[in-house]
Amino acid sequence: MKIDRFENSTNDRILENKIALNITINGRLYSLIVPPTYRLVDLLRKDLELTGTKTSCEIGRCGSCSVLMNGNVVNSCLVMAYQANGMVIETIEQVSQENLHPIQQAFLEEGALQCGYCTPGMIIALKSLLDKNNQPTEEEVLDYLCGNLCRCTGYNGILRAVQRYKNESSAIFDNKTLE
Repeated sequence: MKIDRFENSTNDRILENKIALNITINGRLYSLIVPPTYRLVDLLRKDLELTGTKTSCEIGRCGSCSVLMNGNVVNSCLVMAYQANGMVIETIEQVSQENLHPIQQAFLEEGALQCGYCTPGMIIALKSLLDKNNQPTEEEVLDYLCGNLCRCTGYNGILRAVQRYKNESSAIFDNKTLE
């Protein structure tokens, strides 16, 4: 890893012009020392090699760098690393561990991705919504996706994927209530 850790930093020059952070990323607590100009996306991609979080516009307009910070969607290109101190970050790598998350599966089944560059940010935004409301209206879905741009597939496949997710989660709920 390229990040200096607290416990390995005995040289005062290493700490000069650096910022100490304690941050939980994908369930793991990190104690890090980073440059003050580091953005959260830099920390994730360059140092922790969590490359599922993409960079594209780098000005917060495309959503490809979306992550969850304390459960809220943020553009990691706009968050300075020091602003994430003490926060809980969830990246696309955390969304599925053993199996795909149901919204990821629905994306595959509905052809809601093409190049895939925007997909991690879309999944993060939709996961945030679906964690709060697993039967959102189309208006709510569009509202949650307003910060995410897709230049390849458009949004019809994405909306179909959310509808599939809603139908399948509704069926699972109905089956559980019948048992």
